[in-house]
Amino acid sequence: MENIFENQTFEKQNFTEKPLEKWEYENCIFIGCNLSFSDISSLKFIDCTFQKCNLSMIKVRETSLQNIHFSDCKLHGIEWNQASSFLFEVDFENCFLDFSSFIWVKMKKTSFRACHIEEVDFSDSDLSESIFEKCDFTKSIFRNTRLEKTDFTTSFGYVIDPEQNKMKKAKFSLEWISGLLTKYDIIIR
Repeated sequence: MENIFENQTFEKQNFTEKPLEKWEYENCIFIGCNLSFSDISSLKFIDCTFQKCNLSMIKVRETSLQNIHFSDCKLHGIEWNQASSFLFEVDFENCFLDFSSFIWVKMKKTSFRACHIEEVDFSDSDLSESIFEKCDFTKSIFRNTRLEKTDFTTSFGYVIDPEQNKMKKAKFSLEWISGLLTKYDIIIR
């Protein structure tokens, strides 16, 4: 039988000194914890919340992330495409996701609210019907990305080539529409 932590709160713990146990975590809350550079490969997280945690550079090979909420977290340099794709579901609020990779990740209807998403690679991912509210996409990559019905209305800093991405019914603001025309080297006033 698998060992399970259920309905527990982990507060201000430094998991870089004492790593998370190789168990399943269900309905757990992590507050102010440091997991930076940790290897959480093959762990299972279900219905968990991470608040004000540092998870930068964690290794997530075959990690199960099912209905996970990240709030006010540092998530720099994570290769999300290495996590288990089975029931993969995450959302982000006021997080730093810089230098991460979501290549080939299916994340339909994902919510990104007030996130810093600099130099993140979304190539070949499926972000259909996702919401990007007040997000900064400076130097992020969208190549062969599914963006149908995705809402970028309040976001900025993106450069997206409509000819290289599937974008039917995606929403953008007039203020940042130039990010869709960058390759044409035109001047918009």
